[in-house]
Amino acid sequence: MSRGNVLFCLSGSIACYKACIAISRLTQAGVAVQTVATPSALRFVGRATLEGLSGQPPFTDLWEEGRALDHIELARRADMAVVCPATANTINRLASGAADDPVGALFLAWELKDKPWWVAPAMNARMWEHPATTASLERLRSWGVRVLNPDEGPHACGEEGPGRLADPEHIVTEVLAALKRRRAAAP
Repeated sequence: MSRGNVLFCLSGSIACYKACIAISRLTQAGVAVQTVATPSALRFVGRATLEGLSGQPPFTDLWEEGRALDHIELARRADMAVVCPATANTINRLASGAADDPVGALFLAWELKDKPWWVAPAMNARMWEHPATTASLERLRSWGVRVLNPDEGPHACGEEGPGRLADPEHIVTEVLAALKRRRAAAP
C-alpha cells in the first residue's frame, strides 16, 4: 500500500544529484513518486535516471504526445508537490505565474488551499539573497507554499553561504511526516 503520492519536481541545478537521493529514499519508503523535470533539470540528470528511481516515466514536456492533460491529472492525483531543487529562476517564475513548462503548469493547476506545495531552494548565496528571489519567496509563502530553507556551506561555484539544498534526508523526513499527517487527517 502506498504511503502517499508525491509530485517531485526538479529544476536545473547541480543539486539535482541530491534530489535523486531524496527520490530514491521516498520510493524505498513506499511513496508513489511522479517526477517532473524542467528542460534545464534534464541537463543535470536524465530521464532514465528519474524513471529508474521512481518507477514512472518523468513528465518533462507539456507538448509530448499523449500527455496534453498531465498537468491537470497529476495535480488531481498527488497528495503533495515538492520542487527540489528549486532554482532562483523557477522560484521567480512560479511567483509570476509562468506556466510554460510542466512545473509552472502544475503549480497553476494545484489546489494550494487543499494540498501542500513545497519548494526546496538551491542556488548561489547572492541569488538566494537577491531582492527578486526574496520577494518571490515571500509571495509564494503568502499563497501557502512552504519553503524548506536551504543550508549554509560551500557551493559548486566555490563560494560559501546560504543557498545549498537542504540535506536530502531532512527533505525525506519532512515529506514523510507531512504525508503521515495528511493520512491521519483524512476522513
